[in-house]
Amino acid sequence: MKIKVVVHEAEEGGYWAEVPAIPGCATQGETFEELLHNLCEAVEGCLSVNVSDEKL
Repeated sequence: MKIKVVVHEAEEGGYWAEVPAIPGCATQGETFEELLHNLCEAVEGCLSVNVSDEKL
């Protein structure tokens, strides 16, 4: 799956990124490598769904 990401340099140092296709999905990192790691976790968390055994 390919997801477009917008990466920004933070004024205080490091980077932050947002995923326009997933509202509210954003993260930051002190290095670009840390940002990529955090971004994978953020996307995974935003796309995860809890499935319940309860009947509706």
